[in-house]
Amino acid sequence: MIIRWEKDQDYYLVYVHQDMFGDWLVTRAWGLTGTQYGGLKHTLVGSPEEAAVLVDDVRHIQESRGFRKVLEARQANEIPTDLRDTMQGEIPFQPKS
Repeated sequence: MIIRWEKDQDYYLVYVHQDMFGDWLVTRAWGLTGTQYGGLKHTLVGSPEEAAVLVDDVRHIQESRGFRKVLEARQANEIPTDLRDTMQGEIPFQPKS
């Protein structure tokens, strides 16, 4: 699952996925839209349900800071092309098309 929030030129992105060992990760990236400036944090969680709780906490925090959700996709190929192009320089992983 990929969720993105934006406010002015700032973005906050959450990516819920499994690594090559089958462990669940919540990857969070944030920064200035269209640049590589920002931060990155990986959090290991025990299950998709635990990931959902963490994502809900992030949603609450970002909305309280004035961010608005602009994307929620189950898979990277669901991301609109124009937004995917913008995200290429922002996220540390290459979504599969």
